[in-house]
Amino acid sequence: MKRFHVHLNVARLDDSVRFYTTLFGTAPTVTRPDYAKWMLDDPGVNFAISQRGRQPGIDHLGLQAGDPAELAAIGARLQAADAVALVEKGTTCCYAHSDKFWAEDPQGVRWESFHTHGEATTYTGAPDETGATCCGPATTKPMAAGCGPNAGEGCC
Repeated sequence: MKRFHVHLNVARLDDSVRFYTTLFGTAPTVTRPDYAKWMLDDPGVNFAISQRGRQPGIDHLGLQAGDPAELAAIGARLQAADAVALVEKGTTCCYAHSDKFWAEDPQGVRWESFHTHGEATTYTGAPDETGATCCGPATTKPMAAGCGPNAGEGCC
């Protein structure tokens, strides 16, 4: 696995870009009107934020594979865990062309495992046969509660 991936939904992109640029000590490697991404080596993470009308917070976590063989190995492990929700080949999402496995953990956290093989000029491609356009299927399980500002005992 090449990099850990985190994608956050944000309410105000400009404010979040300033915050994360300061936190990481470097400007984003990709900036669009609705999206920014940092490809960091220390820590090794693909960190992305977007302002696309979704609820602010964690959108999904993931693993970015360095090559197709790494992605196939991750996909096989996800299939063995009976967790694959969607397989995408040659999709356009987040200004990139990628192959992906979308999965969910038992709490409903969405995981994107992917290998990127090129940049795209648009955030997403045309909708697929289900009407989905980017960032995988909606979660089918309720998210675990208890880790917000008013969280009770047992918070992360």
